[in-house]
Amino acid sequence: ILDRPRNAPTRTALGVAWITAYFIGLVGGGNDLWATHFHLSLNAISWFVRIFFFAGPVIAFIVTKRICLGLQRRDRDKVLHGRETGIIKRLPHGEFVEIHEPLSPGQLHTLTAHEQYKPVELGPEVDENGVKRKISPVQKVRAKLSQGYYGENNQIAKPTAEEYKEISEGHGHH
Repeated sequence: ILDRPRNAPTRTALGVAWITAYFIGLVGGGNDLWATHFHLSLNAISWFVRIFFFAGPVIAFIVTKRICLGLQRRDRDKVLHGRETGIIKRLPHGEFVEIHEPLSPGQLHTLTAHEQYKPVELGPEVDENGVKRKISPVQKVRAKLSQGYYGENNQIAKPTAEEYKEISEGHGHH
């Protein structure tokens, strides 16, 4: 619950989708007031609500999830390469690079302290003795929901200590 919203993109996107549906419902509930105060057609508002009550949350979900994943990518790059200083340096062969400054331990902790949960897996269909395992429909649904919530393309892997050490000690750090 205390995760940063960007570190739980599916949960954040579901929340934004719900809020979008709620506000579209509020617009629909007050469509007569919207029509009289803003000189709009009551039928146009009703059609807007009919369409966007279903399309709005889907669009909001996709946009929010993409924003959260983009923020995760930015955090990952910031941890690996440091913060931009605004100082431009010209290298001997003519290339211009921006100098990066390493993050403080507190900033590193803030950007990397979150849990990255793994999706629930069903496991093998047959155990080590060759006995077929019974998988209930509830277990199948749980695994599918878990895959959709925590699976591939639902979070950006946070940098490992080895990656950080390799970049900060290596040649890739300006």
